[in-house]
Amino acid sequence: MDKFWLNSYPKSVPAEIDYTQYRSLVHLLEEAFRKYAKRNAYVCMDQFMTFAEVDAMSQKLGAWLQSKGLKKGARVAIMMPNVLQYPVAIAAILRAGYTVVNVNPLYTPRELEHQLNDSGAEAIIILENFATTLEQVLPKTRIKHIVVASMGDLLGMVKGSIVNFVVRNVKKMVPAFSLPNAVPFKRAISEGAAIALKPTELGHDDIAFLQYTGGTTGVSKGAMLTHRNVIANVLQSEAWAQPALSKEPKVESLTIVCALPLYHIFALTSCCLMGTRLGGMNILIPNPRDMPGFIKTLRNFKINMLPAVNTLYNGLLNQPDFATLDFSMLKVCNGGGMAVQQAVADKWFKVTGCAIVEGYGLSETAPVATCNPSDSTSFTGTIGLPVSSTDIVILDDLGEMLPLGQPGEIAIRGPQVMAGYWNLPDETAKVMTPDGFFKSGDIGIMDERGFIKIVDRKKDMILVSGFNVYPNEIEGVIAMHPGVLECACVGVPDANSGEAVKLFVVRKDPSLTVEQLMEYCRENFTAYKKPKYIEFRSDLPKTNVGKILRRELRDEKKAA
Repeated sequence: MDKFWLNSYPKSVPAEIDYTQYRSLVHLLEEAFRKYAKRNAYVCMDQFMTFAEVDAMSQKLGAWLQSKGLKKGARVAIMMPNVLQYPVAIAAILRAGYTVVNVNPLYTPRELEHQLNDSGAEAIIILENFATTLEQVLPKTRIKHIVVASMGDLLGMVKGSIVNFVVRNVKKMVPAFSLPNAVPFKRAISEGAAIALKPTELGHDDIAFLQYTGGTTGVSKGAMLTHRNVIANVLQSEAWAQPALSKEPKVESLTIVCALPLYHIFALTSCCLMGTRLGGMNILIPNPRDMPGFIKTLRNFKINMLPAVNTLYNGLLNQPDFATLDFSMLKVCNGGGMAVQQAVADKWFKVTGCAIVEGYGLSETAPVATCNPSDSTSFTGTIGLPVSSTDIVILDDLGEMLPLGQPGEIAIRGPQVMAGYWNLPDETAKVMTPDGFFKSGDIGIMDERGFIKIVDRKKDMILVSGFNVYPNEIEGVIAMHPGVLECACVGVPDANSGEAVKLFVVRKDPSLTVEQLMEYCRENFTAYKKPKYIEFRSDLPKTNVGKILRRELRDEKKAA
């Protein structure tokens, strides 16, 4: 295959990465634990945890899990926000020879039951704040072993006790629950200290994570991410970040902001695992929606990397104190998960001096498939180039390769592409081509330099009188209006044109009217693209990662 896009690579980025340097993710983790033992690996609520401490605790927790008789490859769920126990649990599960099932802690009982049953998880490590959800579905699952963590577990005796008291009794964040056989997190660690962790022979094809797709495209499916997939993506992400990281002044030890939830593949690979490999420190943010608290935390550090989604960047920019932070050592800001809007990217660069480098990926690609060069200084409006060791083609509806400049489905092949969907061979067959490409369901165009522009998801496209309207384009332009904070658009049924464009807007300027916005649309869009309806909202439905859920807005219209 002609990888003509390599001509557009920054000089220091390799065409290929060598994932065979690690036998498994455990090999990668244990090498970092030894190499960076004395360095801080994580900080959360002002409590630091070194690599040596992650090493020791994960060894004990892994041994405790093994003592329960779980066989190699058993699925163990984690249901927590970004707290210090999370990375310890990930390392423990992998070192014990098991598969991590990341669970969104805000799941409803119905969603949790589906994921636990679909994955066949036999054990779960859960923060007590969410234990009531587990209690409601436990009898309908295969869960036999439960470890319950408390917010203050690893914050030191005095501070931990205070935090637990406040969380439970003042903020009332722990609803009553009854899980009689559950073991407290600290007890599992202390019991594990008396047991030796048995090394498990793991290879590239063993499943490291069952990463459930966000459900924005229908039923949530478990992407089987092997040790190869995740090692490869950590190395691909690292290679891609080097041009920015190698700029003066150089950083001895990276400080990474982990505000995206660790149960999401973007944070898992780009913060937790890549940070470990590089000996960096992750600042864990349990609740990024508390923007003043988030900014107060950032004030204590000279940050080097801040991966986020468009809504999080936008939210930070709209906090008056954000611009007063020290950005002198900020090197890499990766944007993913949803389209980065030019208005947000331009303002971010103006405030921080560091460009948002937009990339693209999916749970199924562990996640990064493409990215703009990390030393970019301007917004390109594209998702960048295929990363090292990755092939990308644009396919038509028959699966034939399209010429450059033609819109079609983005298909990805590389060592980061999943082994398939857990227990769903038919669903796997639908998305994999015979020659190993994963069909993303996203429509894109590749130019002659290899840069790819996302036009939209297949099912988000709106058909107005036979013309294709792509929501990303409409939203990107509307977001540049000074009176708009956030927006989303969907297709609604229309007697004359089949579908019409409906726009939902959260105002930044409370005096903004429908008429003013309609006038702006008339100035910026050809007639068929212009929204027919505009509705102002106080907020928009989002995933926990901050991705706007157009599907929910569409479903509302159907119900109405």
